[in-house]
Amino acid sequence: MSPHLTEIVIFTVLFVVVSGMGFVAARWRRPTDLASLHEWGLGGRNFGSWITWFLIGGDLYTAYTFVAVPALLFGAGAAGFFAVPYTVITYPIVFLIMIRLWSVSHVHRLVTPADFVRVRFGSPTLALLVAITGIVATMPYIALQLIGIEAVLKTMGVAGSGFLSDLPLIVAFVILAAYTYQSGLRAPALIAFVKDVLIYLVILVAIIYIPARLGGWGAIFDGAKAKFEATPAPNDGYLLNANNQLQYVTLALGSALALFLYPHSVTGVLASKNRDVIKRNMSALPAYSLLLALIALLGYMAISAGVKPIGKDVNTVVPQLFDQMFPDWFTGIAFAAVGIGALVPAAIMSIAAANLFTRNIYREYVNRTPTDAQEASVSKVTSLVVKVGAVLFILLIDPQFSIDLQLIGGVMILQTLPSVALGLFTRWFHRAGLIAGWVAGMGGGLLMLYSIANPATNHAHFGGSAFPLANLGLDTKITVYAGFLALLLNLVVAVLGTLVARAAKAPDGPDGTRPGDYTADEGDQRIKEIDLAGST
Repeated sequence: MSPHLTEIVIFTVLFVVVSGMGFVAARWRRPTDLASLHEWGLGGRNFGSWITWFLIGGDLYTAYTFVAVPALLFGAGAAGFFAVPYTVITYPIVFLIMIRLWSVSHVHRLVTPADFVRVRFGSPTLALLVAITGIVATMPYIALQLIGIEAVLKTMGVAGSGFLSDLPLIVAFVILAAYTYQSGLRAPALIAFVKDVLIYLVILVAIIYIPARLGGWGAIFDGAKAKFEATPAPNDGYLLNANNQLQYVTLALGSALALFLYPHSVTGVLASKNRDVIKRNMSALPAYSLLLALIALLGYMAISAGVKPIGKDVNTVVPQLFDQMFPDWFTGIAFAAVGIGALVPAAIMSIAAANLFTRNIYREYVNRTPTDAQEASVSKVTSLVVKVGAVLFILLIDPQFSIDLQLIGGVMILQTLPSVALGLFTRWFHRAGLIAGWVAGMGGGLLMLYSIANPATNHAHFGGSAFPLANLGLDTKITVYAGFLALLLNLVVAVLGTLVARAAKAPDGPDGTRPGDYTADEGDQRIKEIDLAGST
């Protein structure tokens, strides 16, 4: 009999209950017809404050966050805390941006960030680049949700190598694919309630119960300090050092700028029923950042408890900590919180990627006049393909490579900032300059990431995001976030490209005229009314 039988039973029961909720969600707030992207892909654009809070929170704070942030502190120390300040500063940064994006999308019935770029700059090419960037950056992000589930399954002894060992993982995502196909965005919106309640419960118990067993917070921090003082690695440590402080700041800022550029983040925002909902959520979502800070400390608790990861998979340290510290019945609840925590973001991410393909590739280049039902059908099928791809990432590729791909995705999605975020407030940029900036930023970012080695993981390339300034010929050991440098390069080239295009009197739109600006069409007065009134 398995020593983890109690944990497996509780995990399975909660997983089945939540999966049932996913299928029931098709009847929750059911419209007359789900056969449109506005209903299937955006929940009818009618989610209120509470639903949106749980939906966006469940979307941004994922199962991978639950296991990866503590694992980063476990392995690297203070540098892993970057996730806490970045999720604090991101909300003031995006407050005005998301409100404006909702207003424009509401007037023009836009579904994706690339839709906005298409309308704003009149450039199918630029919209295509934004769409492809969003899809490519999202794919490994979905795969990483599987890593969270896999870490739990490994700890329970029901995952490893071979098809039969991977079968529970495959079954979990088959169920996810089925209820997402049927219910669309309503499924993760409903499940998010259970997911977030479980996570809050587990973390609140963990920060009280585990420190009490380990001798208090003083003993926990002393244990972490002793570990990092004994390691030869220059960039880990109980505190930041002179060499990684700039990396910490730029990584936090770059991550804050990137967070709401991801398609799944935008999907959660556009599903809100009015601007007041977004305002309240941008004010209340930092509560999740407090939760994240507590989650991060699990890494130091694992050090103090003497937890050893399974094999070389540091993502198992949190499940191992729970298994070591909690009674079996509560460990089962904790494991279910992580497993269910993968379902919500994976569903939203697959829907967002499918919407991008349908609106900005299928509709633009395959069928220019699709019906609402055709769009919904294509998006449903694409969401299935995206999930299958995510499963194959985990089953066929080294999980560490998936983590590297997600790292690349963060650098990539930052390159859409000039077109999406800045484009909301100014139409000064020329489409040719923005395309040139995207090419320069993307190329420069990937080149920097390629040059970064990580001896700890035996990777000669794509070994992290900390770019040594010494590679630029500077006599220093300081590192900086590669995505931040790539974005600066992008902006410089976009400005120069725009100046050149303006000097050459290059037309803005494909028809030789400036594109129809959303503030110059019949929706102008409506957007102004929304901006002034603050609601619909």
